[in-house]
Amino acid sequence: MTFLVFKKGTLLFFLAVGVVLASISAWFMLKAGDTTVFNQQTKKEIREIHMVTGEFKTTLKNGKEIESYRWDPGTVIIEKGEKVKLFISGINGEKHPFYIEGTNIKGTVNKGEETIVPLQFDKEGTYRLICEVHSDRSHDGPMIAYIVVD
Repeated sequence: MTFLVFKKGTLLFFLAVGVVLASISAWFMLKAGDTTVFNQQTKKEIREIHMVTGEFKTTLKNGKEIESYRWDPGTVIIEKGEKVKLFISGINGEKHPFYIEGTNIKGTVNKGEETIVPLQFDKEGTYRLICEVHSDRSHDGPMIAYIVVD
């Protein structure tokens, strides 16, 4: 009689393992068709990307205060020909006049305001978004973001 209980227990164990494996396999097969959220758009939609101005500040041992400004995120990726609205919120720093290298796009981001920059690139490459006030280390920079067009 003990032999039969062991045999039924083994059978139930393997049946349970089979059900778990089948469930996991079905879940992976259903998930395989998912697409990344930021690519779920039609060609007619304009994708929004949000960016902020940020600042890092610290005091050195000798009492000197140093700071550095940045765009956050520092890199955005868009498709060639894709229409994008770049929303830049001014959080730190009073004003950040900027330009996008290789284009005629210019503007200013003011503290407490949002600047909207329409983007559409027909040529692949990396375009730098450069703050004119914080263009290098001697001016608390460089405050540069990269727009990668793929």
